[in-house]
Amino acid sequence: MGIGLLPLLGGCRGPLSVLDPAGPSADAIAQVWWWMFGVAAAVWLLMIVLGALAMRAGRDRSGGKGEWPGVEEGEHRSGREARRAEDGARQRRIARRCLVGGGLLLPGAAITALLLFGSPAGFHQLPWPGAAAAPLRVEVTGHQWWWEVHYPDTGQRLRNELRLPAGRAVDVHTRSADVIHGFWVPRLGGKLDAVPGRTLVVRLQADAPGTYRGVCAEFCGHGHAHMTMVVQAMPADDFDVWLKTAPALAADRTPAVATAPAPEARP
Repeated sequence: MGIGLLPLLGGCRGPLSVLDPAGPSADAIAQVWWWMFGVAAAVWLLMIVLGALAMRAGRDRSGGKGEWPGVEEGEHRSGREARRAEDGARQRRIARRCLVGGGLLLPGAAITALLLFGSPAGFHQLPWPGAAAAPLRVEVTGHQWWWEVHYPDTGQRLRNELRLPAGRAVDVHTRSADVIHGFWVPRLGGKLDAVPGRTLVVRLQADAPGTYRGVCAEFCGHGHAHMTMVVQAMPADDFDVWLKTAPALAADRTPAVATAPAPEARP
């Protein structure tokens, strides 16, 4: 059965798959996801096994006839009532144990483990000091319905395109010019809202040169689905050469913006 399900893993790859990470930030998120999936699968399997055992124990106890063993047709009424009272007390003890164990201890342990394991993964998304090389600063502003990318060190500006050096941390400072947008490059890092009047920072890094895809992950109007971004991870030397190029040349190389379809007129 496991071998038959292997082809389904092909769906874990793709330009928008968080399960196909291409950088340390995205890899930390993917690891947390796989651990959560594994624990959830183990708990589900455990519940199936316990349910099956409970049903089997019930059948064995009733002898398959829907009545308790040892209860003969002519047994005295008081004996049956005493047995039922004993059974009721036992069931209440089991219910209390399930309530405490399954309702308090198990969720508490699961949440604690998730915090202990998941919190360090969240640190990868933050602009902590101590990176091997000084992080590159990039400013990204969300508009309806396009992205403005600005490199403050040289003044370069791009539209719907983000270029970054492979193997180097990049701190993306996000903001919005109108409504709330969601900046997200799934294969490189976590999602971060672009909020009007505020600047939020997320750290991305691509392990190798390549082309990735960014999207707006927060509904922002009728053109939301077309608010995408091409992310180009370049070799470090090539990126340095490009970054020193005149801003006018960068503007000439900027791709056309995908415009959203106009809403249909209603009578």
